[in-house]
Amino acid sequence: MKIIHVANFYGPKSGGIKTTLHNLGTGYTNRGHEFTYIVPGNGFHQEKTAHGSRITVPSWVIPFSGGYRIIKSNRQIKSILLTLAPDRLEISDRFTLSGVGRWAKAHKISTLVFSHETLRGLIKTYIPFSLNRFVRWHNTRLAASFDHVVTTTNFAAAEFREIGTTNLLQIPLGVDLQTFSPKNRDEELRTKLLKGGDVLLVHCGRLSPEKKPERSIDALRELLKAGVNARLIYVGTGPLHKKLYESSRDIPVTFLGYISDKKYLASIIASSDISIAPGPIETFCLAALESLASGTPVVCSKTSAVGEFLLTGANSYVGLPAENNGASIAKAVQELILKLESDNTLRSRCQHQAENFPWSSTISQMLSIEPRRILRAA
Repeated sequence: MKIIHVANFYGPKSGGIKTTLHNLGTGYTNRGHEFTYIVPGNGFHQEKTAHGSRITVPSWVIPFSGGYRIIKSNRQIKSILLTLAPDRLEISDRFTLSGVGRWAKAHKISTLVFSHETLRGLIKTYIPFSLNRFVRWHNTRLAASFDHVVTTTNFAAAEFREIGTTNLLQIPLGVDLQTFSPKNRDEELRTKLLKGGDVLLVHCGRLSPEKKPERSIDALRELLKAGVNARLIYVGTGPLHKKLYESSRDIPVTFLGYISDKKYLASIIASSDISIAPGPIETFCLAALESLASGTPVVCSKTSAVGEFLLTGANSYVGLPAENNGASIAKAVQELILKLESDNTLRSRCQHQAENFPWSSTISQMLSIEPRRILRAA
């Protein structure tokens, strides 16, 4: 099968989208399929990569986004699709690329769109009033533009289920279980990062408004007031970097920026005590799953999807959800610190939970998707 995936917000320092694309491509090609991914860049380029063929097309830089880009011309994308004649088109951008989905359906190409975000949550982040009617309209239109809408969690699927979307699929993303492992724990690195502290907290993710990265700093302040000698490490970059740096100059916070070396990143996460994922509208959060795979328990926002994979049994958990404020996050961190001291199985249980989300399962489920129009024609 010839599969083409078109995605915006892909770049040298992007996180989840790039990780998803690369792992899908590697999985598809390893199973004998042909994979091409089309992404935004400075100009038109085509090259072979370990994940498939990459086509970079001209794009616009989104203002105040920290360098994120969107493809300039959907007409150019359609021209490429006509030339390559894929069996399936996958889209990662529910906004500017939905028209490509409608066009592909009209040209008898099997289509699906990933809903990587919750529209209701995005609106709530940036607009001070509800637009539920618009959300329902947009999601109904999106679902009608593609053969399938793919969501990764119950949280992501909820706004589609409430409007009765019939072509909705729920397929969890995966985690690289070879790269992220408790075996990467490095006591020398841990000591270096702590800089005299006792508790090492890590925040991995893009520093952008919808992810509320400032709440990790708020939590650290609460912990310090409570007498916890903690240090917070930020891994990632984004438009809020400068503001966060300026607001935390008086407390033990280290900004490491974007880390492209996955082995180094894996060592940092495995050497940390707690991973904080405060984003209130995360629909999956690969960084949280990478933390679990590394044996590091997670504190997340109770309004996000992350809590869906933190509970492993009636009284068994590998992390805790918290209210969307620093005090609640700090309280959850303290509870997990005590749990780490009293339960020597917590780190291994984190790893075992992550093992339920291998990329191989994601790939199998993606490749099992049948084109709806072919089924209808039969």
